[in-house]
Amino acid sequence: MTQTLDQPTTTPSAADARVSAWLADFESALVARDVDRAAGMFATESFWRDLVALTWNITTVEGREGVTDLLSSTLDTADPRGFTSTEPADEADGVTTAWIAFETAVGRCKGHLRLKGDEGAWTLLTSMEELKGHEEPMGERRPRGAEHGANPDRSTWLEEREREQAEFGRTTQPYVVVIGGGQGGIALGARLRQLGVSHVVLERGARPGDSWRRRYKSLCLHDPVWYDHLPYLDFPKNWPVFSPKDKIADWLEMYTRVMEVNYWGSSTCRTATYDQAAGAWEVVVDRYGEQVVLRPQQLVFALGVSGKPNVPTIPGQDGFAGEQHHSSQHPGPDAYRGKRVVVLGSNNSAHDICGALWEGGADVTMVQRSSSHIVKSESLMDLALGDLYSERAVAAGVTTNKADTIFASLPYRIMHEFQIPVYDAIRERDADFYARLEKAGFDLDYGDDGSGLFMKYLRRGSGYYIDVGASELVADGSIKLAHGGVRELTQGSVVLEDGTELPADLVVYATGYGSMNGLVADIVSQEVADRVGKVWGLGSDTTKDPGPWEGEQRNMWKPTQQPGLWFHGGNLHQSRYYSLYLALQLKARQEDIPTPVFRLQEVHHTS
Repeated sequence: MTQTLDQPTTTPSAADARVSAWLADFESALVARDVDRAAGMFATESFWRDLVALTWNITTVEGREGVTDLLSSTLDTADPRGFTSTEPADEADGVTTAWIAFETAVGRCKGHLRLKGDEGAWTLLTSMEELKGHEEPMGERRPRGAEHGANPDRSTWLEEREREQAEFGRTTQPYVVVIGGGQGGIALGARLRQLGVSHVVLERGARPGDSWRRRYKSLCLHDPVWYDHLPYLDFPKNWPVFSPKDKIADWLEMYTRVMEVNYWGSSTCRTATYDQAAGAWEVVVDRYGEQVVLRPQQLVFALGVSGKPNVPTIPGQDGFAGEQHHSSQHPGPDAYRGKRVVVLGSNNSAHDICGALWEGGADVTMVQRSSSHIVKSESLMDLALGDLYSERAVAAGVTTNKADTIFASLPYRIMHEFQIPVYDAIRERDADFYARLEKAGFDLDYGDDGSGLFMKYLRRGSGYYIDVGASELVADGSIKLAHGGVRELTQGSVVLEDGTELPADLVVYATGYGSMNGLVADIVSQEVADRVGKVWGLGSDTTKDPGPWEGEQRNMWKPTQQPGLWFHGGNLHQSRYYSLYLALQLKARQEDIPTPVFRLQEVHHTS
């Protein structure tokens, strides 16, 4: 994706001079508050993506008009200055690429700049990295950890941790409550701990990682290890490329303890009510059977990409004699040897479950209701991720943080243009594989515009499978394939709309999940859920991502229309990267730093 943009082909000195001149002129215009001159330094087609630095939001503006709007609204309060390059610039195909740093009135920031020929700035990423006066205690600022000398009232580290945990909800209140203790909640908790933000992460499972332990036993991450590091603490260098679920679960449990996340297991949030006058929430928690009331000022839903499981209502379900459950509740194949299993769905969970059931000796039929995008893991690793997240990327000096920044620097509006050639190359490389799948009757797609897996993920969070073996079983007929919607369930079968009858002892609903605001409706209210609106998607006006164009993930990691309510999550990469920007927004509010929000999220869809 970045190869043609960032590989050097001319001498660094010429590129450096070009970048230095642009940065100096840009800063001069900003200091003079000459918005028109600053906007004129951007190309006619241009994109400025800001992560909290100037806007106290996560937003992208387009073209000179968008730059004018952003600067007119933020320049006086943000007061950005001190723009400088942080490493030698590169130039390729008429595009000069630079890594930059600067400051605002309250923060230290970094960025990524692309200049296109003589047109000016093509893309600009600006991101806040730390708040002045509230830097994380690292390096020379690290805590001493020990109190030297004599003190009869000394408390040990363990005693302080236990007291902190015991006092929440009783004599003290956390500033932030995070609902959801998976990787998203844990990563955010680690960020909040380092920033000194009092917090509690709530998880209904007993131990950190239980959300992974509960899933079907064959589950394994399909993303490579370089893509999946958590903040502060990378996986060790001998960690497997693809992490088994129970290994991830144990890592999350260890990480939670090492990073001192305030984590409440066996804790279910029952209700949450916002007091407008007090600017605070009342959160009722069932913790080990005891009711605890927390009163935070900020409430974060950290529930991955999805909300409640989508379980279809089908005539005859009550009379079905076998077992039926959603994929999120699937225990694995052990109890189903020799059983007839029908799996409704054809995306990631459906493939993984079908593959494990076949290996376990079940008679498996996958019911494909709509087309799916399939990409072989090896091809994805090599062609789509290899330049940023791989051992070869590390060897080339592309750290995880650098890869994250490069990825974030490419605006969503044009990202598909860089993804399409990648998936064209994958289709060519794996033409035989795709031909065999189609011959078996599998309905393939490559995204509405041929842009493949990642754009599908960003737009709708579904509709794809990274093949680690199950697609081969579909191609050779080991996993049977049927098509269409379900008309009804009889006592012992699934009947499709065309009358096809599939005998079944087990029906697995691999039918996905709803939007996260559905959980807000359950815990807070339908009124607040509607006020916030749909969570996830870009407004691309493609399948399951209705327009209008919004340019960023709806409601994720940024202020919403409900004061004090936030959403966090995504995959491990997004949980790692965006947890910083959400934590900084929460820290600023805790410290009463003014946070005027530019372009508060609009609501176009309520579910």
